Amino acid sequence: MSSKEKKVFFNHAKRVCFPKGQILFWQGDLCEGILYLETGSLKVYLQNENGDEITLYTLEAGEQCVVNTSSTISSTPALGSAVSLSEISGYILDKNSVKKLMKESLAYQEHMFNIFTLKLTSLATLIEDIKFKPLKTRILSFLKNKKINKIHITHEKIAQNMGTSRVVISRILKDLEKEGELELYRGYIMLHNNK
Repeated sequence: MSSKEKKVFFNHAKRVCFPKGQILFWQGDLCEGILYLETGSLKVYLQNENGDEITLYTLEAGEQCVVNTSSTISSTPALGSAVSLSEISGYILDKNSVKKLMKESLAYQEHMFNIFTLKLTSLATLIEDIKFKPLKTRILSFLKNKKINKIHITHEKIAQNMGTSRVVISRILKDLEKEGELELYRGYIMLHNNK
């Protein structure tokens, strides 16, 4: 950002901190500003009327949420909900300031389009995985992406990330245990050969 853009940002951005488990917006809400995440992580997910959910993506420090961004810019309901996975901090820039930057700054426009491109690619991969990869492969890949052997996670949390039920996840994890891929313990999973 140029000094002019930074001035607009810091004159209008509000510093925020939220605890772990804080709902930042619900599916269907109209977002009135964009969160620029400085520390921590959050999850964006879809939920149906039965309460079943699927994780669309997670955000880490320095990333920006496209659901939040598109709702703010277009004044349309958020397509999903967001919850903090840890204590988070950052800045919220109000809708009018965002629109001013979008209108006046080519660099800011490019920044926004880059964010959309990255997250659309991520969502396309999610759809491809759901459509074409067996659930067993998706679960194993999800666990291996943690890059540790001892993973503290519940079957329910895995189910939420995979968009299926806990019962289905438990059955597949038992199959993976029989195949020697992992061991199941109360409150955690031990992966074999997770390098």
